[in-house]
Amino acid sequence: MSRYRFIDGQRATHPVRLLCQVLRVPASGYYAWQHAQQQSIAPGEPAWETALVKAFGHHKRRYGTRRLQVALRRKGHCVGRHRLRGAMRRRGLRALQPKAYTPRTTDSTHGLRCAPNRLLDQPKPTHANRVWVSDITYLPLANGDWAYLCAFQDVASKRVVGWQVGATMPEELVTRALQRAFWAQPPTPSLLVHSDRGGQYCGNAYRKLLHDHGAVRSQSRRGDCYDNAQAESLWSRLKTEVIELRERPVFADLADAQASVADYFDYYNHERLHSSIDYQTPYHTHQQLLQTNALNCPA
Repeated sequence: MSRYRFIDGQRATHPVRLLCQVLRVPASGYYAWQHAQQQSIAPGEPAWETALVKAFGHHKRRYGTRRLQVALRRKGHCVGRHRLRGAMRRRGLRALQPKAYTPRTTDSTHGLRCAPNRLLDQPKPTHANRVWVSDITYLPLANGDWAYLCAFQDVASKRVVGWQVGATMPEELVTRALQRAFWAQPPTPSLLVHSDRGGQYCGNAYRKLLHDHGAVRSQSRRGDCYDNAQAESLWSRLKTEVIELRERPVFADLADAQASVADYFDYYNHERLHSSIDYQTPYHTHQQLLQTNALNCPA
């Protein structure tokens, strides 16, 4: 036992200075040791910090301080972003950082007739199932090949309403994704479906499917890749929050890509908070907008 520890054990019955004199240690040395001991005994972890670690792990590094703050406040923990940032730094918690959005220009030299951009000069929709956007992206496979993903997303609610993953990207990839969207969400009259100028969005089967459901085709202007920015930004988010989390930035095979996309879109629609819809989930927002539409429709 150290002399300082002995003094600490006897201080209740004997003066500290007397004990220090008997043991020939300076009183200042004892008090310095006592202060160090008190500092080493960390207080219990605050409840908000425990909730922070749990939320960060649940969302797999996809939440930064803004979304974490909202998530914690909904659980009753009122804590500022500065404290959250400090706690994350101490614990080495680093959120995924999306890469800068770099739009691409679709090859539209297929010779097929494109539709005009019907979104130009139109206000942003505030009702569900009024405007959908779509695009195709590629997913890397372990054997060096690619899988292809097509998705349709509601502009107002951000909900992904239909998607399809395939080994190739013919027109059927798009029509299957759109058919799944129609099964999930019966379209409203004059639903506007916007895409880029890719040939898959100009084929007869795609146009017939839109016509049969009373939907209207819209496509980006030639050479203007920002016309379909919302659909492109969905790919940026997916590739950051799915591929960068993997041990290898590829999918094992087509089945792995399909299962991973299904899991992510389920999370994206039902759990992920979106700042553009007041930190609600797309599914919750979509249902609210549908209820609002029904209440505003005349009997």
